[in-house]
Amino acid sequence: MREASPRPCTVAAALSVIGEKWSLLAIRELAFGVHRFDAIARNTGAPRDILTSRLRRLEAAGVVERRQYQEHPPRSEYHLTRAGKELRPILLGLKEWGERWAADGPTMSYEHTCGHELELVHTCRACGGEVTGSDLTPRFASGWSRLGPAEPDAA
Repeated sequence: MREASPRPCTVAAALSVIGEKWSLLAIRELAFGVHRFDAIARNTGAPRDILTSRLRRLEAAGVVERRQYQEHPPRSEYHLTRAGKELRPILLGLKEWGERWAADGPTMSYEHTCGHELELVHTCRACGGEVTGSDLTPRFASGWSRLGPAEPDAA
């Protein structure tokens, strides 16, 4: 009998880095241009010790970087790295989902550089069609199927 192991998953890998409330809220603040620890703590409501821990983990994972802005006493601020900046579309998607399903409506909106209010739409790069999720067919790595580990071929 084959020992059960979890499905290999890049979603799980991403969540191990950013999948905690205070981490995502810190990234949100950095994306807004808030860089100082005190302001991040105030705007997120995160306890200072937990925020310190999350920012250190995000820094170790290459999502944020610390930049010293004062020498005496030494003080640093936080900035998104390229990896952190690439999380912006995910934050936008979470924002829209939250407006629809978890909150009493929008608390803010974004204006795109074209001058219009942003409405996030996922499209396929190849055909330009809108991606809804129900129009996708998963293709699994070798040894896995939709239901879990594929049965080994009987030889």
